[in-house]
Amino acid sequence: MHLDRRSFTLMAAATAGAIATRGHAEALPDLPTGQKPAETTDLTQLTLAEASAKIRSREVTSLQLTDACLARIAIYNPKLDAFITVAADQARAQARALDAELKAGKPRSALHGIPIALKDNIDTANLRTTGASAVFIDNVPTTDAPVAARLKEAGAVLIGKTNLHEFAMGAGESSYWGPARNPWALDHNTGGSSSGSGAALSADLCYGALGTDTAGSVRFPANFCGIVGLKVTYGLVPIRGIMPLTLSLDTCGPMARTVEDTAMLLNHMTCYDNLDITSVPHEKEDYVAALKQPVSRLRIGLPIAASTGSILRSWPRCWPRSK
Repeated sequence: MHLDRRSFTLMAAATAGAIATRGHAEALPDLPTGQKPAETTDLTQLTLAEASAKIRSREVTSLQLTDACLARIAIYNPKLDAFITVAADQARAQARALDAELKAGKPRSALHGIPIALKDNIDTANLRTTGASAVFIDNVPTTDAPVAARLKEAGAVLIGKTNLHEFAMGAGESSYWGPARNPWALDHNTGGSSSGSGAALSADLCYGALGTDTAGSVRFPANFCGIVGLKVTYGLVPIRGIMPLTLSLDTCGPMARTVEDTAMLLNHMTCYDNLDITSVPHEKEDYVAALKQPVSRLRIGLPIAASTGSILRSWPRCWPRSK
């Protein structure tokens, strides 16, 4: 059988994906006897976009998705430590209310009824925000951070608060509740500081999550856990109500299992907050629609500084230049 380069590449990618998926399944902790409901696993393996479509078509309810996630959290979180706080009662109540709205023909957005998680340095009204530190073990904010409020307004269900490196100041190993474990291999680092969000998504415990990124804290756990994380443009997403680390660098970004899911979250995170000194007015964009734009006119630029120029002269084979 003749294979061209494209066919060979696709076959190799599919084989690698199958091997990776098998390794992921084997790495998760063993299930107690009789505690693996097949239908629950099937629901939690949906992407955010797939779950959203099933809610809109009335194939599933928000409560069913929420219960499926909570059942899986109950099985896996004791080993993974992905969540500091699981808001089971609040999430179910919110899901029921959103199901009633949908039945009345009042969908809020593509996130309507979708269970998500927030990193536990983001303020949530009537639900504790600890920063993974014993210092704030009893800290219960009275108001939501603007980004949390935006997602609630869009109809997302807050299922819990995820683990992190204490005060978001490291690589995910230090937390009062113990480090979040990597679902691919429990003895491996999960990345940081948004370690719990990365682990929760990789283990199918929620459909989307928020992390914060000052110097890689969304991107590292996304990389380590095999998911998607976006470092947003500074000032695009309000950071008021989020425990600060370095104000001039802090950002809050979406995390999910696909690029499309990440764009769906970002669509409902951006806004201008006049009480946030870092917030910048920005024209509304549809990031999901932007995924369909052609890339043929895009170019990648490489700044040529003195040091870069010396590298180019030293490595002509690696950096071919036009004559």
